[in-house]
Amino acid sequence: MQFNTLVSQLGQRLITQGGRVVTAESCTGGMIAEALTAVDGSSAWFDRAYITYSYESKKEMLGVSELTIQKQGAVSQTCVEEMALGALQQSHAKVSVACSGIAGPQGGSADKPVGTVWLAWAVQGHESVVSQRFQFEGDRLAVREQTTEAALKGILKLI
Repeated sequence: MQFNTLVSQLGQRLITQGGRVVTAESCTGGMIAEALTAVDGSSAWFDRAYITYSYESKKEMLGVSELTIQKQGAVSQTCVEEMALGALQQSHAKVSVACSGIAGPQGGSADKPVGTVWLAWAVQGHESVVSQRFQFEGDRLAVREQTTEAALKGILKLI
């Protein structure tokens, strides 16, 4: 899937605003960062990416609380909000996006079936974090691609 149009719009907006973006990714495994860096000139507005697949990496790199992981799990609103805020704190970015989900084909449950993804977006200097739960359809690649598209659209909406 091509994301170049979305990414070009995002890059132009960030350049205009003098900001950078950071990603904190779990289920996409770096796909959002790959989409962002696939466009020429992205070094002007892309700061860094955290690929935090394991519980430990979420806690160690982004400051996700042990209590959040234990009580709500990695695929939860609280977890992605903590990821988004942690990514902002650990970077020089103005805006962050975080995702955690179940891409499948295994790993789903009754309350979190395959295709469940939480996304969160945060902006430096704003107290609130925007988050949303999605239920994507398709195979593992389709879920990851839909997550990436939703992540990019969410950043554009926020800035």
